[in-house]
Amino acid sequence: MASSNPTVLQFAPSSTSVSAKVHPLVIFNICDCFVRRPDQAERVIGTLLGSVLADGTVDVLNCYAVPHNESSDQVALDIDYHHNMLQSHLKVNPKEAIVGWFSTGFGVTGGSALIHEFYSREVPNPVHLTVDTGFTNGEASIKGFVSVSLSLGDQQLAAQFQEIPLDLHMVEAERVGYDILKTTTVDKLPNDLEGMEASMERLLTLIDDVYKYVDDVVEGRVAPDNNIGKFISDTVASIPKISPPAFDKLVNDSLQDQLLLLYLSSITRTQLSLAEKLNTAAQIL
Repeated sequence: MASSNPTVLQFAPSSTSVSAKVHPLVIFNICDCFVRRPDQAERVIGTLLGSVLADGTVDVLNCYAVPHNESSDQVALDIDYHHNMLQSHLKVNPKEAIVGWFSTGFGVTGGSALIHEFYSREVPNPVHLTVDTGFTNGEASIKGFVSVSLSLGDQQLAAQFQEIPLDLHMVEAERVGYDILKTTTVDKLPNDLEGMEASMERLLTLIDDVYKYVDDVVEGRVAPDNNIGKFISDTVASIPKISPPAFDKLVNDSLQDQLLLLYLSSITRTQLSLAEKLNTAAQIL
């Protein structure tokens, strides 16, 4: 009886270990481009700039929007504009390179494969970043994807988008702004004290989580992890040992300096406004 080799449907090997780090400036730029988009445009498409770290992590540092026309079955990008913007960015940041592309909206759409094919010619294995500016699930969800080829034997049939881990690296001031940006409604923007209060509440929550983890390890409810233990030890060792009175004095002195800067900036704004009005009055007379 003759034997035949079965045709196997398989995915091309992809770097499942690929992950991405996104700077908050990228998210803010994408949201700003969406607000400034043409009236007839439903979404914004653009290029991601950054670098690939030694461990394979894609570090996304900057972006810019690319004009496009989109219909149900085709997408047309302004390639000349894309290349001109890229050259302009490279003059300022020559170490940055194309690492992928972004689009606004929830998840991947039908035309995403065509755009991803174009960026695959610009850079190998580009990252596709999506920002849900429509708040589909009640917040602006951010996701990252890479393309995986689906082949039947030696014939490539299609490409599938596979979600990858995404990490948002930001300082505390950027975190406050991002938390406001991703919510659907905002009564008012927080002032400095309210932002500091939110940061302190988040810090206390993290400290409680660390306390709970350490107690669970000591009681034997959780298996110890040397990497986590070393990270906690390094964090505690980095905190200077200051007595409570000295810490209170340090905080109060810093607060007084901040209030003095606010007062001086207010006086400067008032003086500039007064000088502008006097200049206008002098020109009229």
